[in-house]
Amino acid sequence: MVPNPNPKTADGKKADLQKDTIDIHSKQHMTTDHGVKISNPDQWLRVVDEKKTGPSLLEDQIAREKIMRFDHERIPERVVHARGTGAFGKFKLYESAEDVTTAGVLTDTSRETPLFVRFSTVQGSKGSADTVRDVRGFAIKMYTAEGNWDIVGNNIPVFFIQDSIKFPDVIHAVKPEPHNEVPQAQTAHNNFWDFQYMHSEVTHMNQWIMSDRAIPRSFRMMQGFGVNTYSLINKAGKRHFVKFHFTPELGVHSLVWDEALKIGGQDPDFHRKDLMEAIEAGHFPRWKFGIQVIPEEKVDNFEFDPLDATKVWPEELVPIRYIGELELNRNIDEFFPQTEQVAFCTSHIVPGIDFSDDPLLQGRNFSYFDTQISRLGPNWEELPINRPVCPYMSLVNRDGQGRHRITKGKVNYWPNRFEANPPATQEQGGFVSYPQPPPQQQQQQQQGAKKRALSDKFKEHFNQAQVFYNSLSPIEKMHVAKAFSFELDHCDDPIVYKRMTERLSAIDLDLAKKVAKNVGGDTPVKSTKENKGIKAKGLSQLEFMPETPVITTRRIAILLADDFDFNQYTTMKEVLSERGAFVFTVGAQRQGVTAESGQKVVPDHFFNGVRSTLFDAVYVPGGKHIQALLSNGVAKHWISESFSHLKAIAGANEAVPFIERQIGLPEVEVAKSGSPLKESYGVVTGYGDAVSLLKVGTIGPDAKGLAEQFIWHISRHRNWARELDGLSDQIAA
Repeated sequence: MVPNPNPKTADGKKADLQKDTIDIHSKQHMTTDHGVKISNPDQWLRVVDEKKTGPSLLEDQIAREKIMRFDHERIPERVVHARGTGAFGKFKLYESAEDVTTAGVLTDTSRETPLFVRFSTVQGSKGSADTVRDVRGFAIKMYTAEGNWDIVGNNIPVFFIQDSIKFPDVIHAVKPEPHNEVPQAQTAHNNFWDFQYMHSEVTHMNQWIMSDRAIPRSFRMMQGFGVNTYSLINKAGKRHFVKFHFTPELGVHSLVWDEALKIGGQDPDFHRKDLMEAIEAGHFPRWKFGIQVIPEEKVDNFEFDPLDATKVWPEELVPIRYIGELELNRNIDEFFPQTEQVAFCTSHIVPGIDFSDDPLLQGRNFSYFDTQISRLGPNWEELPINRPVCPYMSLVNRDGQGRHRITKGKVNYWPNRFEANPPATQEQGGFVSYPQPPPQQQQQQQQGAKKRALSDKFKEHFNQAQVFYNSLSPIEKMHVAKAFSFELDHCDDPIVYKRMTERLSAIDLDLAKKVAKNVGGDTPVKSTKENKGIKAKGLSQLEFMPETPVITTRRIAILLADDFDFNQYTTMKEVLSERGAFVFTVGAQRQGVTAESGQKVVPDHFFNGVRSTLFDAVYVPGGKHIQALLSNGVAKHWISESFSHLKAIAGANEAVPFIERQIGLPEVEVAKSGSPLKESYGVVTGYGDAVSLLKVGTIGPDAKGLAEQFIWHISRHRNWARELDGLSDQIAA
């Protein structure tokens, strides 16, 4: 019995999808698509005897159906956001926003709204890697009681362009170049940076995509932003302009660039697997949901235009009001009909929410609806993953390729003699667009000439780019300089990299000088625009560290070979696992390694099977196995590479000199016999038994024990001091 879907409960969409879900793990016989049982799926019907195989016969309807279905499995790939993964979850409102909207999803605190989220990269093809430098899509489909509401956002709050008519240009520029289809899923090429220079409005976005935001550690550790400006309409008919925000409870964290490059080859599915593994383990990702609102009458009170998608609304001027929570708690059942066929539209809104004159949004509303028709056909909204959970019906929308809903009745138009399928009044929940201008200003119709232009406030392109860069921490600024240097080094046309280094002087002169030196540009001698040093909150991702130390879902490797210390191994594994970390044993081989005391452990991986790049930290217990590790180049590289990638490293007893030898820097101190415990640049070493070393009490910057300090440094994500002090650059990664 399929339960009745309820859009006001978290399981509403799950119940709805059960109508179209079958379980392949059953004893039901294999059939053709027309229901006939198949006796032999492995041989084509042909002329054959014991001595000779003759021609295959075209009359074999079973083989033809099987091949035909295979030949037509693919649908057109998304032009952008082709590479993605998704999960189901729920939205819960904790504080009603009825003062600014009538939307039930934002006013009814008793309901839990089912939803689907699709994360994605933007530029690469469906088969590209997860960890490329790119914007990440953060698209949400809420199956509300009033209809589907889509927030088609990104992990960066601004966009490249102001006017949607430039969409084809910016996407063509970022995609592989047309003459050779190179490079794949990279912005490091001539055409992209040529476009960036030619359109100064992208300057703010450039800073974001060259920051660590563009190489997230996990989908679960990045912010989400609605990007565009929408409207909220309250019961009194008053409008507020709104921006939507999602802030992860795990904090905002990124990979380091060398690590991101290597993961792209070692595990190109790193991000999608990370999401699925966390949900499967019951560690559900959560984001705080917030809104920024500007009353309509105050929209002109800013030096920028709030409808400009290349600008943020500074929190000092427009605070974020957190009113709800998004949780992902269920993995998909099948990728294609759910993640691949899900389709989002910026124009999918519900009563109480409306559009604005944001020129990027206006074009997205047209484009997103249009592209779904191209990919999925005119009935794409009937697909199970896309259809609403609430009741829906239109007697007018009929036929077309892929139509499968059967509509009974004698009429297919409105009005009709039966008064069938009537429209709803506003009081009955019907959508009514906000009148522009509002009723109190009906006599003041907007004046202006009809021309291809934007208003004057859209013409300023550098102030917020400066504020973003100014607001970054020293390590983030260092990474921006390295990112620009990497990108422009891959541009072989001098006019491209010389122009861009000149443009950077409008943001920060020191930044421009560093990049120019690295890539061969002309070193600027003065700024082309004064930088007044203004900063703003909420721009550095280091501001979003969790309030309490957390290592939940962090991937931690323990290195072993024969004759390891069993107590130190098991105690550390238990300590980390109890705090929600994913602990992996990496050994010399997977047939098993034996402890000094005789116990046998079967590793999850062997040294050549995975590398340190796929983990957040590494621990080496003591024991005689250190001699085997010293003779294994890959095991030694684990330590040096982890150090270079700024990760927490811990070791006990015999492991201490092993770690010291692989790092080999006098600035990094390790424990000595007279000082049994030492932490230096996130490297924690100690001497003693498992009980004394690995006992865990308080986790924090003043932690005393080896395990306590190790956990603290894992929770800090990376040890940035290593890079700031130039130590990581001295170690070959």
